[in-house]
Amino acid sequence: MLLLVWASFHLVSRFIVRDGLTPWDVAMLRYLGAFVCVLPLLALHGRPRIAPRRLPAVLVFAGFGFPLCAYAGYQLAPAAHGATVMAAGLPAVTALLGAALGQSRLTLRRVAGLGVICLGSVLLAWTTSGAWEGAWRGDLLFLAAVSSWAVYTLLVQRWALPALDTTIAIGLLAAPIFLPIWWLFLPSGLAQASWTVILTQAAFQGAGASVLAGILYTRSVAALGPTATTMIGAAVPALVALTAWPLLGEVLPPVGILAVLMVSAGMLVGIGRRPP
Repeated sequence: MLLLVWASFHLVSRFIVRDGLTPWDVAMLRYLGAFVCVLPLLALHGRPRIAPRRLPAVLVFAGFGFPLCAYAGYQLAPAAHGATVMAAGLPAVTALLGAALGQSRLTLRRVAGLGVICLGSVLLAWTTSGAWEGAWRGDLLFLAAVSSWAVYTLLVQRWALPALDTTIAIGLLAAPIFLPIWWLFLPSGLAQASWTVILTQAAFQGAGASVLAGILYTRSVAALGPTATTMIGAAVPALVALTAWPLLGEVLPPVGILAVLMVSAGMLVGIGRRPP
């Protein structure tokens, strides 16, 4: 289920920001949809049991850092880029940060896998640079997005954050903060969008990509650890690249497909097993 939501996130986000809505519109719909979705959870579960001093970090890295950078990146780069950079970058950045903070250690196998991931990502950027001018700026935003999510991943492990409480907290706090900023200061294409698009995006980005994926991911980190959880994304780049071809018309050349497969292989080799 988590893999399906992740792959859909890349395809839907690329499609919608390419088709008229601004990244800030999509973020607004995400936060509004998540806010509405967590209200019944709040009534059933009660107030989130998270120490107030930890909420700002959770909100910055999981609530704002990841989605805002990802949506902005999709204005500049295709779906295959986003899936490859984010799926590859998440385990890589998580492994490096975890090693630096003493929460994990780098083995030779893992370093080799990360090297293959980096080579595949560079090859993808190089081979598609002429097809999507300025895509490298989107790639940098994707890297910023997964770096933010990697920090959140390690915080989940270090602070033993409960999945449901964390998701409810993000859903309740993000909308009241972001919506006034969007309304007053940010460019919008929402007036040209149909109600079908608005409601569909609010449901998918809010209930699916934010609430459902947030609960599944946080529970996975708590149960399996950061390494095994980020490994789930190994199939995402190839899946998104192949699906974006017929759905979005974003054709990858043979070398680009090879690069995507290299990234997936590097993740399987280097991130697929916990160090002893």
